[in-house]
Amino acid sequence: MTVKAAAGRGAGWRPVAILLLAVVVALVATLAAAWSSHDASAAPGGGGKIVAVGAESEYADVISQVGGQYVTVSALMSNPNTDPHTFEASIAVAREVGRAELVVQNGLGYDSFMDSVESATPNSARTVINVQRLLHLPDSTPNPHLWYDPARMPQVADAIAASLSAIQPSHKAYFTARAAAFKSGLTSLDTAIASFKAAYAGVPVATTEPVADYLLTALGADNRTPWTFQSDIMNGVDPSPQSLAVQRALFTEHKVKVFLYNQQVTDTLTQSFIALAEQNHIPVVGVYETMPTPGYDYQTWMQTEVQALHKAVTAHTSTEHL
Repeated sequence: MTVKAAAGRGAGWRPVAILLLAVVVALVATLAAAWSSHDASAAPGGGGKIVAVGAESEYADVISQVGGQYVTVSALMSNPNTDPHTFEASIAVAREVGRAELVVQNGLGYDSFMDSVESATPNSARTVINVQRLLHLPDSTPNPHLWYDPARMPQVADAIAASLSAIQPSHKAYFTARAAAFKSGLTSLDTAIASFKAAYAGVPVATTEPVADYLLTALGADNRTPWTFQSDIMNGVDPSPQSLAVQRALFTEHKVKVFLYNQQVTDTLTQSFIALAEQNHIPVVGVYETMPTPGYDYQTWMQTEVQALHKAVTAHTSTEHL
């Protein structure tokens, strides 16, 4: 049995969750039955390695960078060519989560299916890092795409290092050093962000949904798309005629320099705005919810997104695919 999880919907996804409640309950019951004969707490990582799971590929990458040779990591939502909102939690996913000693998930309703899977696969040896809770963010936080704020990721890396050290204390120095290396690896990204902000603070942009909003804020960009429009698109709701009119005017009246859209979630409305941007000679940048693969880690992914925005502003070049 599988259940589609409306990942990425944030707090506004909860009405959809109610519709899926019966399916989730059935899935949890199935998982619990399948797990009942398995002693999850006696399932250490194979070959002495710590078994870890990142609900999203970006968090799995940070686990891998910090854990190095002492972890084996899997990412549940990892395909950059699919809509992460339609991720299917399955028995196979439950097995991965059930045997994991460390799980990192986003929170804020983005990956709420994880809570159900974890409840159905109890494991006394499992540590769960919920990034929302780690950062002390209230449930009312409107934008769930936390990994797009590079300033927050060092805290995630440190929490992962601390959790891995608690599981394997003999390797604490190793994990601590690799967390420091991860943070040092953000230096080029921080420099690129600061350089862009110094040169192009206030550059006006439009978006579909708030996937990259935290990064845009760090860059000093002025996102002129109304929040009501962004929120509606994120939550699968048709924007109001008023919001649509405001959004269209950003293009037809040349009020923005760049249009950013969620490259993994496109529909006829998004395509119409891409066409409108192109008609008005406004460069288009596609942003991703899960890390593009292969060839990227978290740092190079974020830096490439910054470079794409820089090319759009300075050379009027579109980058729809990384």
